[in-house]
Amino acid sequence: MENTLTIKPIYNDYCDQIIDLILSIQQKEFGLTITINQQLDLLDVETNYHQGGGNFWGAFLGDKLIGTIALINCGHNSACIRKMFVKKEYRGKELGTAQQLLNTLLQYCSEKEITDIYLGTVHQLKAAHRFYERNSFTPIAVADLPPYFPLMVTDNMFYQLHLDKQTAL
Repeated sequence: MENTLTIKPIYNDYCDQIIDLILSIQQKEFGLTITINQQLDLLDVETNYHQGGGNFWGAFLGDKLIGTIALINCGHNSACIRKMFVKKEYRGKELGTAQQLLNTLLQYCSEKEITDIYLGTVHQLKAAHRFYERNSFTPIAVADLPPYFPLMVTDNMFYQLHLDKQTAL
């Protein structure tokens, strides 16, 4: 059971673990100057993600949280990916944590008839850019984002994926 990777929706009872995981990756691994005060959504994932028709998932190895991905439903059959993070030691194709998180999110989008998925990221996360591009996301300019896309002040690169019957899981 300890070596079994599971992906499941997580709620406010995991906020402390979510914050620890994400801030550690942002600040210690990538040297970003972002703080919890710039990510207050992490203090209440139920209100900020679940209630609006989105979701927040955790990747667990046994009972240890090793990764996250979140979805904001933007309406207009579109959504925004947020908080895609995997602890360094659990990245890569061997365990496939990031891919399983993304597949879970894409399946959810398919079930909810969400056809356009957007995300923002930062230039420093080169491996994340390659991951998204391998998964058919295409880079877009900030000017090409829809007006309802919730911009984050730290993001400086943007991607889009259009799902149709051929690309949906």
